[in-house]
Amino acid sequence: MADFPSSYSMGPVTIEPATVLAPMAGVTDTVFRRLIRAQGGCGLIMTEFTSSHGIVATSRHPGRKPSKSFHYLYFEPEEHPISAQLFGADPQVMSEAARHCQDIGFDAVDINFGCPVKKVVSCNGGSGLLRNLPLVEDLLRKVRAAVTVPLTMKFRAGWNDRELVHIQMARMAEDNGLQAIALHPPTPYQGYARHADWTRIAEVKASVHIPVIGNGDITRPEDAVRMVRETGCDAVMIGRAASSNPWIFRQIQEYVATGSYYQPTEQDRWNLMHTYFAMLIEKGGLDVVGKMKQFTTYFTHGVRNGAKLRTAIYQERDAQPILDMVDRFFEREIHRGEEKLATVLL
Repeated sequence: MADFPSSYSMGPVTIEPATVLAPMAGVTDTVFRRLIRAQGGCGLIMTEFTSSHGIVATSRHPGRKPSKSFHYLYFEPEEHPISAQLFGADPQVMSEAARHCQDIGFDAVDINFGCPVKKVVSCNGGSGLLRNLPLVEDLLRKVRAAVTVPLTMKFRAGWNDRELVHIQMARMAEDNGLQAIALHPPTPYQGYARHADWTRIAEVKASVHIPVIGNGDITRPEDAVRMVRETGCDAVMIGRAASSNPWIFRQIQEYVATGSYYQPTEQDRWNLMHTYFAMLIEKGGLDVVGKMKQFTTYFTHGVRNGAKLRTAIYQERDAQPILDMVDRFFEREIHRGEEKLATVLL
């Protein structure tokens, strides 16, 4: 139906389908990534953005308690292909962290030049590096020399609208041997609120020969197809929309193939929440209840009486009662829906 790329290549690694789960702090941990994998349709998944300094501090001292950053790199075999996303501003430290990611089995390494969070930018990391292109080039060159797996980067268009550097960044990436790049068009000052200017993605695509991944304002399968049509990008990256609609990657595949796509039912949402929460409980950790509350907000988007479920879960302090609450809620809501349908049919 639609002219949409079936795959793209990062050097020797082929990504199929041509869709990528964006790295999201506090979201794309191993449990959520495996949940996305289970829904199908996502070609590449990425870790939360991870401090290169945190990785190196732990790898240099194996006997020391692993840093939080080190835990971000945990993944399961079914997550392949998977890329580790790193941030930092020290080329030597970044190189060492990238080598560690390669050694533990990641299929690729990605460098973050897009994070607008103040504490990251204040250390010259993330989008803060867009103000220092010589340092960016030094960093890219040294990390590229340090690893043999594909190296990619995700970046914003510039520090602000008066200092756009997206074309320079793209060409610098290509010149230093990176195998793919992803552009999120807004500048750090615009954050995530402003409409993403896709013409900047088209400009980058016209400037380089390596694969360009478009990111920003894709909330439906139709948006993904339209981005490819308007920019010529080689793949699409989806972040926030996947949090509330983990089926979106599969829906894109269906839309491209048939012109329509499956809409999840209340039963599907129940199955999804139950599965995700059960996976969180099985994994354990200090933030299980917090994650359950966070994703209740995402997963109950559009659910009938979802606000009541959210209120009840926000007040709970233990994990298993939250899972039980979800099961009771959906069982009751689905039963009510069936009763209403039966009444209408009568």
